[in-house]
Amino acid sequence: MKISSEKMENCQVWLNIEAEAGELEKSLDEAYHHLVSKVSISGFRKGKAPRAILEQYVGKDALLKEALEHLIPQLYEQAIASQQIEAIAAPQIELIQNEPLVFKAIVPLKPEVKLGDYHHIELKPEPIEVGDKEIEAAIEELRQQQAVLLPVERPVQPGDFVTINVEASVEGKPFLNHKDLLYEVDSNSTFPLPGFASNLLDVKKNEKKIFSMKVPDDYSIKEFCGQECSFKIMVTEIKEKQLPQLDDEFAQSCNYADLAQLREKAAAYLRTKAEEKSRLELRRKAIDAVVELSQVDYPPVLEDREIDSLLKDEAQRFGYREVEDYLKRVNKTEEELRQELRPIAKKRIANTLVVDKVAEEEKIEITALEVDNKVEEIINKAEDKEKMQKFLALPQVRKSIAESLRTEKTINRLVLIASGNPHLTSPLKGEE
Repeated sequence: MKISSEKMENCQVWLNIEAEAGELEKSLDEAYHHLVSKVSISGFRKGKAPRAILEQYVGKDALLKEALEHLIPQLYEQAIASQQIEAIAAPQIELIQNEPLVFKAIVPLKPEVKLGDYHHIELKPEPIEVGDKEIEAAIEELRQQQAVLLPVERPVQPGDFVTINVEASVEGKPFLNHKDLLYEVDSNSTFPLPGFASNLLDVKKNEKKIFSMKVPDDYSIKEFCGQECSFKIMVTEIKEKQLPQLDDEFAQSCNYADLAQLREKAAAYLRTKAEEKSRLELRRKAIDAVVELSQVDYPPVLEDREIDSLLKDEAQRFGYREVEDYLKRVNKTEEELRQELRPIAKKRIANTLVVDKVAEEEKIEITALEVDNKVEEIINKAEDKEKMQKFLALPQVRKSIAESLRTEKTINRLVLIASGNPHLTSPLKGEE
């Protein structure tokens, strides 16, 4: 076997592999013995037909295909072993010629990360401010949650909840058909189209209304974009929202002693949320800063895998088990959606590789005790503790938990470094 190689960009190596003269013939003979035992040829006992007869029966191309399917992987494995190449995924194979057998393999290699001087990153958390405006907004949200809907005998006004029957079509094609739809008359609503709510204003109970609206150019279903949509609606019920009075009685209904305590607890809750948001933002900035300083190189296969995962996640997030069904819903080709997701995939890969390299540089490790502590924490929160315990005992699951803890500990270390406290312990449980 003759091998020539050449380093390519994006962590790949190109191999040109040429088989020895007898290797293809040997593989053809093995393919013959494999196929002849599977087919029945008139005039011959099964497995006894000569090779020339089998070739006439299945075709020379079929025999060659069978031979190459076994020979090429064998030669490829021998080639990367002899060249001491560590592949991280299956190669791209291109057949150059059959006689002598020559093929090309593009082999994906381990990513390469060169970290910048992240020890000189300086970041400060955003100041946390919780004012009266934020506190009152939080209390108002509680009032909204406890509001009751009361029927009214007047035309529709902003903020009402109406029950409507609606039929809509675009050039005769069904767009929306719904009876007894409960709808909040909110000017900011984009369902079913932006501005729909304003067409309900001043409509009376049991009154019908016909109107048209233009479908936005960026609507998710492309065939409707920019076209006129005809609506027929009838309001069957109108209810207005009645909010509770803002007093001690309201506070007590929320399990607080009085309105003063409610405001105090709302302020504490908002501060905790703000602190968590600030912490997450600082983590994001720390990772972004290290990535910005670093050089990251990886084979395209990693990007394709990440996009596959993003596609699947997005389809499931919208309730679709199959990506194909989701693509039909959004009226996009897979390639269009892949291109939209590519920047996200690039960022996720770069972040993961850089954080992993930092963990290596900082010699961050996770002990079995830390994994045990995390497992115990998860089990305590589970409804079926016995089932969860068995699941978490699987070696691959424990490995995944360890990797997650290592990533968490590494990001915490980065935040400490960026905050000017590289020698302090991070808040992760179990870190020394």
